[in-house]
Amino acid sequence: MKINNTLALGVSASRIGRITQTIGPVLDVSLNPGDMPNIYNSPIVKGQNPAGQEINITREVQQLLGNDEVRAVATSATDGLTRGMEVIDTGAPLSVPVGEATLGRIFNVLGEPVDDLGPVDGKGIKSPIHRAAPAFTQLDTKLSIFETGIKVVDPSAPYRRGGKIGLSGGAGVGKTVLITELTNNIAKAHGGVSVFGGVGERTREGNDLYMETKGSKVIDEQNISKSKVALVHGQMNEPPGARTRVGLTASTMAEYSRDYNKQDVPSFIDNIFRFVQAGSEVSALLGRMPSAVGYQPTLGTEMGSLQERITSTREGSITSIQAVYVPADDLTDPAPAATFAHSDATTVLSRALAAKGIYPAVDPLDSTSTMLQPWIVGEQHYGTAQGVKQTPQRYKELQDIIAIPGPDELSEEDRPLVARARKIERFSSQPFFVAEVFTGSPGKYVAPAETIKGFQTILSGELDSLPEQSFYLVGNIDEATAKAAIISRTEQRGDTKKRL
Repeated sequence: MKINNTLALGVSASRIGRITQTIGPVLDVSLNPGDMPNIYNSPIVKGQNPAGQEINITREVQQLLGNDEVRAVATSATDGLTRGMEVIDTGAPLSVPVGEATLGRIFNVLGEPVDDLGPVDGKGIKSPIHRAAPAFTQLDTKLSIFETGIKVVDPSAPYRRGGKIGLSGGAGVGKTVLITELTNNIAKAHGGVSVFGGVGERTREGNDLYMETKGSKVIDEQNISKSKVALVHGQMNEPPGARTRVGLTASTMAEYSRDYNKQDVPSFIDNIFRFVQAGSEVSALLGRMPSAVGYQPTLGTEMGSLQERITSTREGSITSIQAVYVPADDLTDPAPAATFAHSDATTVLSRALAAKGIYPAVDPLDSTSTMLQPWIVGEQHYGTAQGVKQTPQRYKELQDIIAIPGPDELSEEDRPLVARARKIERFSSQPFFVAEVFTGSPGKYVAPAETIKGFQTILSGELDSLPEQSFYLVGNIDEATAKAAIISRTEQRGDTKKRL
């Protein structure tokens, strides 16, 4: 990795241009002949707006127009810009802080801290956000499971260490809550550092995440250097030029930890669809012909340039967990489809399960993973995962019989199967640490071995006598058994009172 220790601004007067046209976040700049900047250079606009306030806006060069003019896209608001303002070519692409100095801090797309905690400490090490993916000879092809502690994920759609995972679902089904819980679990269970990239989401969600990470000590306010996460935010009110580069800023920070600190780094992106959406806006502003459903014609290239940087090398790994908004719940939309093409695992959140109150609302039937192979996870894990998928699938096929003639019309063979499927569905729910304040239930981290044991016990029929509500929002199977005993005692006391 090439490291820029400083971002050189000491340019000669010959590298100074003037704005000739401004259209929203896009501006055209005229420079002296022979002084054209490179694509992705980051010129800075300096001056004063009509109110006398200082303007300092960073742009990114996107097109060379000819006649000594370039077209650039803003990474911040363009209020107050006028034609004739001075533009300084920095001679370098956007570069952001990397290393331990970023932990516990919140940055914008430019790598500037926005948490009112002062400048970033450290040696001033910066890295450009544009770089090539690791060479094929640098990649590590070893397969290993990345443990999450979430019951519905680890057995049926396990994550690959150093892989890319898509959390897909429509609006309001719990993608952000799930990704926040994963941030919390991984920081506590794995003990390593992670990077969170908030791409085009709500400012409130970014604030909630920051407060949650502080509350769970993932960010240590007393000793910021002991924090376990770096946050990069470019929320939905930012210009498209910022939103389309936030993912690259977060990936750059994660890459430094992988390549120089030789760490296994979880990287979270919420939401990868907003990255595509921002790219579509930039593409339209630059006058490119739209492709299918109005997306940019360079969708595959832009997605690949980000995703291929997220991988395992001989030095370390980046495991990327990405929330994927699915427009109108249509999984064939070009944006989620382009994301899934790069995914090693897909966790699909279901609106039907969310409506039942099953949280996390992960559908094991639609969720997939390339790691769910007997020669990778073992025969016991694989067999249990197939049972967890097949039993609810049979229940789904019997829904018409249950809904119209009634459950009494089920065969003797299907009745216990339906009961077990309902218990599997409820056992898949789990109280989250990040939702404790809302549910009043303490969060649970369940190891994969405990989860496999629980599902095996349900599938074997050993717990057929327990009420299905005892499996709802518990941790391991022992907690479900204990909850069933409490329910039984409560019912017995109720019967005694009735007799009296």
